[in-house]
Amino acid sequence: MARLPRLTLTDYPHHVILRGNNRQEIFSGASDMQRMLHLLEEHAVAQGVDVHAYVLMGNHIHLLLTPRRDGALSLMMQAVGRSYVRAFNQALGRTGTLWEGRYRSSLIQTERYLLTCMAYIDLNPVRAGLVEAPEDYPWSSHTHYTGRQHQPLLTPPALYWELGNTPFAREAAYGEFVRAGISDEHRGALTSATLSGWALGDTDFLAALEAQTLRRVQPGKAGRPSRSPNNASPIK
Repeated sequence: MARLPRLTLTDYPHHVILRGNNRQEIFSGASDMQRMLHLLEEHAVAQGVDVHAYVLMGNHIHLLLTPRRDGALSLMMQAVGRSYVRAFNQALGRTGTLWEGRYRSSLIQTERYLLTCMAYIDLNPVRAGLVEAPEDYPWSSHTHYTGRQHQPLLTPPALYWELGNTPFAREAAYGEFVRAGISDEHRGALTSATLSGWALGDTDFLAALEAQTLRRVQPGKAGRPSRSPNNASPIK
């Protein structure tokens, strides 16, 4: 079956996952992680993409991005991937691929899933057993939104600004939101949609998306399509 074109629309948030080939490590140390953050900032600015959240894990990264121009997300991720692999291979004297194919992405409904996706990203190191709390992990956007470290790479989404009338109120509210965690249902939905390339949102949101794009935005029903009564074969 032919692969569906990637579902990407301007001014919508997209959850992106980029993984190492065969689960291999993609960072050899802190300098590699700093290089990745520099490349993300450089190419996000160049292509017109807002970076809302990120986490750098040992063998994969999560991003929450909103492209502001047609084709911007793809161009940004291609440039970041190529530039990083070139530097990584040169530093380690290696050749060949580093990534597990192309990046995976899911367009998500802002009101329903954006803050949940940010918490999902922040909590990745906790779920992996690397730290006890998201604020203890240095390679994510969590410290920016809780006021511990300013990160110029990041563009806070509008929903974050609505968490409070002052920086302290927003930081406290966001920290509490993340500490409350997310449900297994939401975590599974975010993972599945991103790895499969489907949009994530409620029925009205998905219907509106399908009116804007020529490709399907959610998986079809399993099984063979039913025949209409007018086209049914006669009983033999």
